[in-house]
Amino acid sequence: MAGKEPDPARPAEESPGGVAAGGGPPGEEASWLRRLAEEARSGWRLSAAPSEPPALTVAAVERYLAEAPPAAPRYWYDVTLADGAGQERCYLAPRLSRLVQRAHLHPGARVRLTRCSYLYDERRLRRGLLCIEELQPAAHPASPPPPAAARSLGRGPPPLRGERRHYLPLWNNEDPYGDMWCPIVNAFCFLFLMAVSKLISLGQLETTWRSRIHFRPLLVRVLHKSRLRYYGKPEKKMDMPYQAYFEVADGSGMMSMVLWNSLCPEWYNSINVGTVLLLEQYAVKDSYPFKTQPTPRDSQMKRFTTIEISLNVRNPPTKISIISEEMVKPEWGLPEVKYRFVTRTELNDLPNNHSCDVIGLVTFVGRVERTRKKEDSEDFWLYRWAHAIDGTSDKPFILEIFATSQPDVFERIHPMTYLVCTQMRVVRDLSENPSHTVYLTTSNESQIFITGWHKGQPYTKDTKVKNFIQWTRTQSEANQMRKTVIGGYYPFPRPPNNFLKYCKNNKVESVLKAIGELGEEIEGLHYREHKRIAIQGIISAIRYISCSSAAEDASGVEPVQLSSVLQWWMHCGTQSLLSLVWIQRRILQNPTNYQSEWEFQIQKINDAPETEEMTRTCSSWQSDLWAQVKDKLMKYLHHSMIFPESIPCKFDYMYKDLLMQQYNLHAAVHQPKETRIDKNISEFKNTGGFGYYEVTVLGINHDVAIDVAFLPVFGHEDPHLFPVEEVENDPLLSCMSCISSCQQATDEIVKAAMDLDSKHVVCILDVCHLGDDKVEVFLSKIYKTVEADVPDPV
Repeated sequence: MAGKEPDPARPAEESPGGVAAGGGPPGEEASWLRRLAEEARSGWRLSAAPSEPPALTVAAVERYLAEAPPAAPRYWYDVTLADGAGQERCYLAPRLSRLVQRAHLHPGARVRLTRCSYLYDERRLRRGLLCIEELQPAAHPASPPPPAAARSLGRGPPPLRGERRHYLPLWNNEDPYGDMWCPIVNAFCFLFLMAVSKLISLGQLETTWRSRIHFRPLLVRVLHKSRLRYYGKPEKKMDMPYQAYFEVADGSGMMSMVLWNSLCPEWYNSINVGTVLLLEQYAVKDSYPFKTQPTPRDSQMKRFTTIEISLNVRNPPTKISIISEEMVKPEWGLPEVKYRFVTRTELNDLPNNHSCDVIGLVTFVGRVERTRKKEDSEDFWLYRWAHAIDGTSDKPFILEIFATSQPDVFERIHPMTYLVCTQMRVVRDLSENPSHTVYLTTSNESQIFITGWHKGQPYTKDTKVKNFIQWTRTQSEANQMRKTVIGGYYPFPRPPNNFLKYCKNNKVESVLKAIGELGEEIEGLHYREHKRIAIQGIISAIRYISCSSAAEDASGVEPVQLSSVLQWWMHCGTQSLLSLVWIQRRILQNPTNYQSEWEFQIQKINDAPETEEMTRTCSSWQSDLWAQVKDKLMKYLHHSMIFPESIPCKFDYMYKDLLMQQYNLHAAVHQPKETRIDKNISEFKNTGGFGYYEVTVLGINHDVAIDVAFLPVFGHEDPHLFPVEEVENDPLLSCMSCISSCQQATDEIVKAAMDLDSKHVVCILDVCHLGDDKVEVFLSKIYKTVEADVPDPV
């Protein structure tokens, strides 16, 4: 049983690891972690290296802003380990940060602590912490260990190292994280007695603010809410460097309101679109000129853009009260929240960057991915793709949804939920390719809502929302369920048809990567980081990897789960051990189904010559140049593996929570289920075709090559999941997309490949790190360089 969280002022000798391991009731032996911490603290080297460390469970991995110096890394990590008898919060040595960044070390993982040290805080008396210096992975037990003790409610302890007072979310900075962000229970003011004559309007405030020091109270309604902005830096010492913008309005117009610093954790989750606020003791400042502006939904409303209302904990200390909707009187003149909902049919006529709101039934939701905010930065945006239908068109809304500081909603988007997205921006480029599919992307002021979050939202009164609800009542749930898909690689948006368009706003030299640098580029990826990379090369070989019906009959599961995994082992190099362990685990689960296929494949891999291996992968074509250089390469990178996480799978409502967990990011805190579902992601029915292609790209200097994958997109029953027109301008990729159950080398593929024989092309690769050592690399587009300065599409 874990003990209580220690008080920050408690001497280190009473809590050597930062979190009490809680040796349990009197007389019970202390935990192994507590004894290890004491051993490290007592030694003259202040370190310990146990000879036979037991397997430990990672109970939590939490991130916080580092302190300067040193300049790097930007963030530190605290890791909570559990040994069955208690927990210990430890500081992770910065040189091990990559274990977290690549998701080797994550909550729920099993590890062995092979070396640790004890680090005293030289600026405090009798304070120290346990520092993790070396870790080794440990196998998961046949039966799960007893769950670690739950954390006590209330604000958790501060980070172990430095002066920071709160943790950040593990994978981005925009989401609220921790108990300090809970909405205020007593935020509502149910008795409002202040006379309207004692208030000041926004219009009056704009004309008189420079002549006043103190301002009369404001009564306003929130019309827009931005995502959180975290502006902390290692060299700056601020307790809560947060900021959030709101657009508030009264009968005179609309103005920006800014929530600063420690007021953000206190109020951000309590102030929502439609909330009525009474503001007292606020400040007024000149408006920041470079912030984003939401699109007003009421063209008649006046907008005050020169000043903004500033709410802070001091100078002056702002007083905020929320007026319950039942107390709001018509004579106050507060505007209602308006929306601009559009149907899927109306979307076709909207211009680029137009702002709108949408509602739809989700038919597809992709995995959560990350993209860097700046090159070489440790800060990321979180996003995912979704499709939603509204009954007005046979085409869905295609939605690019970035995290909107609503993690409870963002992580729970799943097929068959009713999804509302506000303040979305239209993305289209008719000048480049009129046939390219239009999509919508979130803005800084977007809000998202799903089933369970709609009650009480102002948009429920909108006519188009009511029409959508009426349409859903006419639909068959079973029919819609058959169309639902979740997760997998999502090849959208496709690169433009013109390479110069691809290079827009970038220098070509910085866009193109040397093929020999791809290994380092891939090694530098973080967990679920997605990158689109352009390389020059020569298409030298194409191999179709078939999921044979024989393997399917033998295994009783989808063929990609066995034959393709065996292909990974054949081609993967450093990842062979991981694939071997995966296959062994599957065989142990179903020994009868897998044994004969396993023995056959292992014998084949060990004994068969290369020509037989190529037969297994249904070799389609290779160039004469490849035959001459493939044995003389300086470097040959193998990244054509298709992982279960790469394949979209059919949504199964029975396993909704499990599927959502698989396609979300690892949580910061391990939350084991009381009833464990013994089902692997690879066991769900996938929506892929009948195989995939391995494409070999040879460097233009003939010394480096890379194998990448191409996943055909036409195997799914819903043609709108991967639009046909997105690849029809690539003759080679278009041919490879049209496959059947017995696909072999077709004349069309060979002809398209031979047209590129020995020619320099630009290949656009979609690269995503899936965690541990799993990296998928998909071929997305091929450009032919007709002239040195004028790249054209193939």
